[in-house]
Amino acid sequence: MTDDMRAGGCQCGAVRFRVEGPLGDASVCHCRMCQKACGGYYLPLVSARSARLAWTRGQPRHFRSSNHVQRGFCADCGTPLTYEAPDGIALAIATFDDPGAIRPVIQWGTEAKLPCVDGIRDLPEQDTMADITAAPFLESLVSYQHPDHETDQWPPQERPQ
Repeated sequence: MTDDMRAGGCQCGAVRFRVEGPLGDASVCHCRMCQKACGGYYLPLVSARSARLAWTRGQPRHFRSSNHVQRGFCADCGTPLTYEAPDGIALAIATFDDPGAIRPVIQWGTEAKLPCVDGIRDLPEQDTMADITAAPFLESLVSYQHPDHETDQWPPQERPQ
């Protein structure tokens, strides 16, 4: 994909999208609605209002979170996908196949910012496999998550149910 064309989708692969054209500003929203919508401390979003958004596999379901906003998500796995308001649509940055290429430039909703957020960067860091003795199941973990690229078919036929 290029900067003018990007793809992404949900965790299970039931919903995929392609965005063509320039993305707008990327942001992190700390508002309480975004916290609850993603189940996290904040929700990183990027505006797609100037780009062409196409759903290439499946369609998101929607929840109307306010009188002006609806939020799209995968009905199969629950992945938050969109923030849709009268001024356009924004996509959850982590749902892009290359989320690291999209850098937030502003924070919104800071009145609801949780106190621990600013200290996260100072916490000790560990690789997933750093404490395999405490979580030995990780050694044989097989991910059923959709890969970060397009697939002709998903889920694969050999995947156990």
